[in-house]
Amino acid sequence: MSVEQAPVQRADFDQVMVPNYAPAAFIPVRGLGSRVWDQSGRELIDFAGGIAVNALGHCHPVLVKALTEQANQLWHVSNVFTNEPALRLAHKLVEATFADRAFFCNSGAEANEAAFKLARRVAHDRFGPEKHEIIATVNSFHGRTLFTVSVGGQPKYSDGFGPKITGISHVAYNDLDALKAQISDKTCAVVIEPIQGESGVVPADQAYLEGARALCDQHNALLVFDEVQTGVGRSGSLYAYQHFGVTPDILTSAKSLGGGFPIGAMLTTSELASHFAPGTHGTTYGGNPLGCAVACAVLDVVNTPETLAGIRERHARFKARLELIGEQYGLFSKVRGVGLLIGCVLSEAWAGKAKAVLDAAERDGVMVLQAGPDVVRFAPSLVIEHADIDEGLDRFERAVARLTQV
Repeated sequence: MSVEQAPVQRADFDQVMVPNYAPAAFIPVRGLGSRVWDQSGRELIDFAGGIAVNALGHCHPVLVKALTEQANQLWHVSNVFTNEPALRLAHKLVEATFADRAFFCNSGAEANEAAFKLARRVAHDRFGPEKHEIIATVNSFHGRTLFTVSVGGQPKYSDGFGPKITGISHVAYNDLDALKAQISDKTCAVVIEPIQGESGVVPADQAYLEGARALCDQHNALLVFDEVQTGVGRSGSLYAYQHFGVTPDILTSAKSLGGGFPIGAMLTTSELASHFAPGTHGTTYGGNPLGCAVACAVLDVVNTPETLAGIRERHARFKARLELIGEQYGLFSKVRGVGLLIGCVLSEAWAGKAKAVLDAAERDGVMVLQAGPDVVRFAPSLVIEHADIDEGLDRFERAVARLTQV
């Protein structure tokens, strides 16, 4: 017998929720593939993908099956015990990457927290407490915990919460000389997003990543790749480090890994992992059977030559049309990105107005994102139908036409 649920509307958010978000005026209630319906029954095409999370769209049958089957078996046992889905997922990730070991948690921030703690612990054990400094990049984003927000290179997110964690410095992204000037034998880790996501979808230069790898080796520092947004097929390779051919010591993954179910992972080598002995780090929910079962299903679908090739092909389809729209309406100066993480840089005339573009798109029935005030971001399902790409971009063009005529 179903229990009648009290009706809710967008106005309830302003009454009962902490106001740290400013959500859209409509409430999505149902999704299927790359289409979403709101409370009024209005249909939208989803090019936002839950901010690069819904790797296989909404309610993908393979994920629904995996979650439902696991939900009828075992939900949670804690890390006092291990469980079969966690072991299966670890095997899949180890077999598909440079890593020998996996640590599971619930989010990208937690994966990065684990990575940064591991890097400091390794340096402490090998070289002593002086070797603890972390170098990250300006405008990077690594999460919202106190440690990860301090490593992230955006003061607007880290200011106002008391003393920051010390021993962290920031250098310009894609600037190898700046990194070379900053790194020293006190550096325990260099942290890089292979493609900067939140600050504008900025891919790293090949020579920059290769140079960072060499500098880390030279100074006995660990190279950490934050692949929370770029991982699990988003770049057209399973992980972006494979796209660039530069291997990190530690890699973090979340977002697409669970296809919408909260899960994060830190991947590393056996030797580095040995510094996290029992009791040094932990998480209550991390590696829970539900999340791991779903992530296994995501990897089974994404990590195939056909799916990865399809992502690269979809990139070309998006980019060609977005460049045409940008030129025709004078909206974009550049379309950049890799795979299905695409950033459209607003022209000088539209600088700072990414939110206006996002709002206009929503009015014409398509969901897009921004990456800072100057970039419109697209992070759709990795298996989005071609018909949905074309229809969504038709809607987007109508929205742009209306916006630029005002």
